[in-house]
Amino acid sequence: MSQLPEDASAAQVDWEGLHEAAVEVMRRAYVPYSHYPVGVAGLTDDGRVVRGCNVENAAYGVALCAECGMVSDLVAGGGGLLVAVWCVDARGATIMPCGRCRQLLWEHGGADCLLQTPQGVLRMDAVLPQAFGPEDLAAVAEAQPTP
Repeated sequence: MSQLPEDASAAQVDWEGLHEAAVEVMRRAYVPYSHYPVGVAGLTDDGRVVRGCNVENAAYGVALCAECGMVSDLVAGGGGLLVAVWCVDARGATIMPCGRCRQLLWEHGGADCLLQTPQGVLRMDAVLPQAFGPEDLAAVAEAQPTP
């Protein structure tokens, strides 16, 4: 997969390659409790493909979503920005990230990040309208008086 220009469109993404990467990593998911494996693959702004799968735990609340693993792969690999993401279930069918994971995608991809959804490719600002992000924290910090 090649690097996308600033004005990237869905047509410029190797969606089939992302789907294949998501299905492949989904098969590595650790899901002894829910038996619901999830895989996700994302294309970065420098052309890398980052991936993640869900990892469950006997203490159910500390399970890791596939998107968490993918963002960890992104950060551990040097950072960058997600430009396109595809998330799949055990059948390879497209699924929507949960709310927490949509926030992760916003943080590491922004409004322009493309997400393959069950209804087709959408930008993150359509998937998570009126999102809260780092710029909101910065705006409040700038407004605070300096001690």
